Amino acid sequence: MIDYLIVGSGLAGISFAEIALKNNKSILVIDDKSQISSRVAGGLYNPVILKRFSEVWKAEEQLALMEDFYNDIEAKLKMKVNFKLPILRKFFSIEEQNNWFSASDKPLLAPFLSTKLIFKKYAGIDSSHDYGEVLHTGYVDTALLLDKYQEYLAQNNLLLRESFEYDKLIINDDYLEYKSHKAKNIIFAEGFGLHANPFFQDLPLDGTKGELFIIKAPGLDLDVIVNTSVFILPMGDDLFKVGATYNWKDKTDLPTEEGKTELVERIQEIINCDFEIVSHFGGVRPTVRDRRPIIGTHDLHKSLHLLNGLGTRGVMLGPAMAKDLFDYIENKTALDPVIDIYRFYKKRR
Repeated sequence: MIDYLIVGSGLAGISFAEIALKNNKSILVIDDKSQISSRVAGGLYNPVILKRFSEVWKAEEQLALMEDFYNDIEAKLKMKVNFKLPILRKFFSIEEQNNWFSASDKPLLAPFLSTKLIFKKYAGIDSSHDYGEVLHTGYVDTALLLDKYQEYLAQNNLLLRESFEYDKLIINDDYLEYKSHKAKNIIFAEGFGLHANPFFQDLPLDGTKGELFIIKAPGLDLDVIVNTSVFILPMGDDLFKVGATYNWKDKTDLPTEEGKTELVERIQEIINCDFEIVSHFGGVRPTVRDRRPIIGTHDLHKSLHLLNGLGTRGVMLGPAMAKDLFDYIENKTALDPVIDIYRFYKKRR
């Protein structure tokens, strides 16, 4: 009998898999690659919500856990996936500069917002009002991470590449049966695929579609990430990842003309050089209306658990939320009420 069946191997699924393995638990991961949002994500980690100049929930704690988590994975897989890179907020006015300095005085934001303006001029960008620098930032190459971690799982016979068949799950008092496997617990980490899950599909998980580009811009010279209404991330060889849009109506992973037009217009607001679109991606992020993950145990079946709702910050949230869920299951450590699935079950009662 294994300790954990894990359904899904996006950022949530591999985060829980890695934490379980580090704690000497046996696992089996089931994934059919139907959910692509983790793979096509920008992968940025940033402790500040730049649109509103507000702090990310529990940012300091998440960054510390994330650092150790990706360091361990890099050592295990013998490869680099975490790239520390400054994020610069381009200012369009003196008023934006003033808002930045006001925000940097807030106790929760002070560790993350530099009070020194960046005056450097980057080829291809007009920056007459300069930049502000966000500290403790970078990006994770999520596509590379998922590919290599899934390879690692497959090589160790810990991965089934197939769709999960919910009607084949038998729930007994002390254990679960799924086809020829027996397990103590099952973790559903399916992202937006949760809507097909009969055990949790009634939860208020919204999908927020995002679209991204890879562009080629020989006239753009960046060694940092620039963030305004979209981010521009240098990838080398004159290639840049650009994103992302937000669409609350379209629940497909298909790129759209509407998204393309929006991204092109936003890029043209930031850079003043020519560019061509090399690739155009789309994906539906698993988001929740109260902007918090959904973590915890099914109301009736105590061996069924959920790790979902990581939204746009899966790189930062994944390791922290997986650890919280693992400690909750194994050590009976209470979950923070703002992420606990019980907040929705309680309303029904």
